Amino acid sequence: MNLSPLHFCLLFSSGLFCIGLIGALSRRNAILVLLGIELMLNAANLNFIAFWRFSPNPENGHGILFVVFSIAVAAAEAAVGLALVISIYRHQKNIRLPEATRLKG
Repeated sequence: MNLSPLHFCLLFSSGLFCIGLIGALSRRNAILVLLGIELMLNAANLNFIAFWRFSPNPENGHGILFVVFSIAVAAAEAAVGLALVISIYRHQKNIRLPEATRLKG
């Protein structure tokens, strides 16, 4: 079986995605859940770059544009997620997700 560099990139990104998924689903700490989600977004970015690099026409920058937009969305997601974590901590004095059932107004 002959594996190309694209296959190695896809295997690496799928492993990274699985680690992020396991981390996001198995943790109780909100910060670690956000970290797992960021790992999954980085795996998707790696897929965009790999498919762009090994496409028949890598001169156009479509893959890079997708990654830039994805990074912008990930930054916004991290900002909103951290704002929610800070709000939960202010009201409940912990950041454990099972105990964060509601936010007081």
